[in-house]
Amino acid sequence: MTQTSPEALFTEREQRFFAAEERQASTYRWVGWLRLAFFVGSVIGCVVLFYYGRSGAGLGLLVSGYFIFAALIHWHNKIEYARKHQLYLGLINRRENERLRGELTDFPSGEEFQEPNHSYTADLDVFGPNSIFQLLNRAVTRLGQQRLAQWLKQPASAQEIIARQEAVAELVPDLEWRQNLAARAMHHDRKTQQLPQSFLLWLRSPNFFTGKGWLVAATFLLPLLTIAAAVAWAQDYSHYPFIGLVLVQFLIAFKYQRQRDEYYDESTGMYETLRSYTDLLVHIESRTFTSAKAQALQQQLKIDEQVASAHVRQLASIIQYLSARLNTYLNFVLNHMLMWDFIWMWRLERWKKTMSGNIGQVLSAAAEFEALASLAAFQYANPAYAVPQISQNPFEFKAEELSHPLIFSPGRTANSISFAGAGHTVLITGSNMSGKSTFLRAVGVNMVLAFTGAAVCARQLTVFPALVYTSMRTEDNLAENTSSFYAELKRLKILIDLTAAGQPVYFFLDEILKGTNSHDRHQGAMALIRQLHQRQAAGFVSTHDLELGNMEQELPGAVQNFSFNSYFENGQLRFDYTLRPGICQSFNASQLMRQMGIEL
Repeated sequence: MTQTSPEALFTEREQRFFAAEERQASTYRWVGWLRLAFFVGSVIGCVVLFYYGRSGAGLGLLVSGYFIFAALIHWHNKIEYARKHQLYLGLINRRENERLRGELTDFPSGEEFQEPNHSYTADLDVFGPNSIFQLLNRAVTRLGQQRLAQWLKQPASAQEIIARQEAVAELVPDLEWRQNLAARAMHHDRKTQQLPQSFLLWLRSPNFFTGKGWLVAATFLLPLLTIAAAVAWAQDYSHYPFIGLVLVQFLIAFKYQRQRDEYYDESTGMYETLRSYTDLLVHIESRTFTSAKAQALQQQLKIDEQVASAHVRQLASIIQYLSARLNTYLNFVLNHMLMWDFIWMWRLERWKKTMSGNIGQVLSAAAEFEALASLAAFQYANPAYAVPQISQNPFEFKAEELSHPLIFSPGRTANSISFAGAGHTVLITGSNMSGKSTFLRAVGVNMVLAFTGAAVCARQLTVFPALVYTSMRTEDNLAENTSSFYAELKRLKILIDLTAAGQPVYFFLDEILKGTNSHDRHQGAMALIRQLHQRQAAGFVSTHDLELGNMEQELPGAVQNFSFNSYFENGQLRFDYTLRPGICQSFNASQLMRQMGIEL
């Protein structure tokens, strides 16, 4: 039986879910008209019955109509949820095919996670337009995206990489579960969602009601007394008790206005975030996992033998009620007759007693599941990609048919290379535009993917985990009065300091020391390679300096020469982008200059 390709499967699912959404939309419109007709009919019926003196029947219709109308609203909302869910699933499958075609423009770029002077993210296009983050990320919540970004920025230990690979392997075939995880989070307004770190920190602050027992009593007694006074006033008793009690609540609310505003400001922005996490947690809690990492994460979602989703749903409800004072008139009624803010502030503090120390681990576990689901979706969409083998041998690297995952051409060239041991340098020479820089980025990007726990764009990859460090796109900085050459030296100084401290590092140095004269470039490059040869480091150096190739004889077994070459065919410059052993034998600078009209 021929296996369906991911592209064909995503296309079929996209069409199926969009068709289901259209059917749900039709039902939604029909129920909407039914709601309106029932409401109008009930109102007319009540008016007629009361008009003809049938008060009992009118009251019965009013009460029963209320519950029937509430049931219709509930049914209508369920249909709307189902409609949107089908829509989101259709969009998820459409976006999978967009990723496969390299159409990444509309995906979150992750630029906010970029760090100046990071060891590799800028050079390897980890974040930003047309980036690895856009290719991998399926997380919907900001915390899930942040967790994936952290994984991409920091290589995991060998044990953690293997644990992630096992969890990802469990999730790869479960397409329905993964896509529904993302679709559930998409139901809630992501524009108003906030990262919860500041909210979690605020939850650990001292409680407002501590030492205010009188205020707790007043919070629950004053509303009862005020309602009783209002009823008495309606029965022709004095209105002064009611006015007095309202005044007391007004003074209390005024006295603690700052604290009320703080509770409102700190919590109300978390409502959509918590609603989103409630749906995610329910979905995660409902599945049985077999991998050790997924089981451990799921165990973090139990608090006092109760599932975390119930606690988070309760918090979302508290915050929703605390946010009910948005309307000025409603705010006056709620807070000067019913002590509304204080009641929900007290409820929030009761919630804090059991959950403030646990909510962080709950949200962290949910974020990890989103990150794992992202890696699993990436692997599912690219079945030809390999799951890398994590080596225990220092700096072992063996790649077969490796290429760059951000090159989406079906004819992209793949290359193979292997080496092992600290102090090893792969020296790559080649003509302009022959593929040296792209190859370095391809190797570096696949290392980053491997150390994240993801599949790699190769037929096979074995790699020893270590820090990746690049010096590829160094530029001058006018604000700092820094030349491009000095910027490169600063990058190299960080590399030297890292390796001096014993940090295992894979280095990627593109067109090394290109900003100085040929003599200094040659001497400096040789000195740096000799220095790195003595350190816990291995890596790649690209250069136009052919004399550097002589270091293969100076450091036999530690320096390997490879090259990319170009050739002219029918007057046209051609590249095959194939890595070959040895020093480059063809250069094209003079031919390119002639094509540009420079007479040589």
